[in-house]
Amino acid sequence: QVQLVESGGGLVQAGGSLRLSCAASGRTFTIYAMGWFRQAPGKEREFVAAISWSGTTTYYADSVKGRFTISRENAKNTVFLQMNSLKPEDTAVYYCAASAASIRAAWMTDDGYPYWGQGTQVTVSS
Repeated sequence: QVQLVESGGGLVQAGGSLRLSCAASGRTFTIYAMGWFRQAPGKEREFVAAISWSGTTTYYADSVKGRFTISRENAKNTVFLQMNSLKPEDTAVYYCAASAASIRAAWMTDDGYPYWGQGTQVTVSS
C-alpha cells in the first residue's frame, strides 16, 4: 500500500499563487508516477498534472499549462504543485494520486491511479 498526505490548500485571490504538497509513504518502490487531479462542485474529477517517479517527465492539462508546475523532491518522496496566476475556475478539491502503471497514457486518467490522498480545498476568489 501507498499512503498519500496532501497539504497547502486554501483561499487566494485571483492572480495569486498556492503550492500544494503531497508526501508519499509505504511501498513507494511500486510507484511509476504521481499525479494531481481536481474536482469542482457538480463536475467530474479531471486530470491536472503528472510527473514520473524519476521526475524527468511531466504532463499537464491544457487548462493549466504555463501556470502550474509539478515537481518532486526525491529524498522526501514528496510531490509539489506550484499554482500561479490562479483563476476562479481553478476552485476545486485537489487530489494527489500515485500510479503503479508503467504505461504513460495511464498517468492522465484517474483509472491509472490506485492510491489517492484525502484531497485539499483550493478556493480562488474573484
